[in-house]
Amino acid sequence: MSIRIRLSTDKEHFDSEAWNSFVAASLTGHLLQSWQWGQLKAAFGWQAVCVGVEDGGCLVAGAQVLFRSLLSSFPCLSIAYVPKGPIFDFGNQEISEALFSAIHRLARQKGAILLKIEPEMSHSPALVRQLQACGFRPSQQTIQPRSTLHVDLQADPDEILARMKSKTRYNVRLAERKGVLVQGGTADDLPSFYRLIELTGRRDGFAVHSQEYYETAYRLFVPLGLARLFLATYGDRVIAGLMVFAFGQRAWYMYGASSDRERNRMPNHLLQWEAIRWAREQGCLTYDLWGIPDEVGKEPEKYERTVTDRQGGLWGVYRFKQGFGGQVVRYVGAYDYVYRPALAWLYNKVVAWR
Repeated sequence: MSIRIRLSTDKEHFDSEAWNSFVAASLTGHLLQSWQWGQLKAAFGWQAVCVGVEDGGCLVAGAQVLFRSLLSSFPCLSIAYVPKGPIFDFGNQEISEALFSAIHRLARQKGAILLKIEPEMSHSPALVRQLQACGFRPSQQTIQPRSTLHVDLQADPDEILARMKSKTRYNVRLAERKGVLVQGGTADDLPSFYRLIELTGRRDGFAVHSQEYYETAYRLFVPLGLARLFLATYGDRVIAGLMVFAFGQRAWYMYGASSDRERNRMPNHLLQWEAIRWAREQGCLTYDLWGIPDEVGKEPEKYERTVTDRQGGLWGVYRFKQGFGGQVVRYVGAYDYVYRPALAWLYNKVVAWR
């Protein structure tokens, strides 16, 4: 083997297009490891560094590592985070050791007190043992959803519709009959979309990003064909919207919002259907509905029958997403490698309190 380490900070010898091609083609590659996602996070307080392992001049493993200073008064201390990565194969010990060694070296240079990773790998006892053998321990703080639903896009549209629950299929058609129109949005529509996001966040009790964040995401992804903004209108009023992302052969429903008005017209059902159709047209094979209660991931058969009895949290979201006929997927979750135990302990305490 002829193994070399490449860092994106060495711009002269790092190809961002080659990085995206590697991530998109990998079985465990993810949107959150794309070059554009690093640019998005870099615009809002993070530093993104891609660590690539080359063998014979080809990328064979890698991780986009995000760094953030803990406090403005202590810029020498940071958190290192690999969202939905690293991308590697435990079966190749030499390459995996080279990757983790490079990540640890970089993290220590950046003053990281801990490294958090969230591999895009399904949970299994064997994977847990492998992560622990590399010095990682289950994290007290999970960032990305551990359990989700994947809709298979390889069938034709009629078959995808037929796999949905009958009520969901009915609501998709009801929205069309009740005069809801779904169409692609432009940058000029982002203020309207953001007003819906703020409203939805207040109504459902979750935090939202700034308007600038969504505008930056649009600018980075939509012109490249990696995302689409969809808006549902009734008459001359925007009543719901979502942003869907496509990278490689997968698509993700990331951001959605709706008005308090005209909800009986079921605009969210029609929005999801149009997003699914768009993702399929982009060549995607799966559509990730992005986040359901983790209890479902642990025991999907149990909650298939009792979901209507659950209230609060993500249960209402799950009931909605469940209707689109996806398969439950549960990932291994977040794992930490601690460099400075005392500071990491204090950091976790502060995060838990907040």
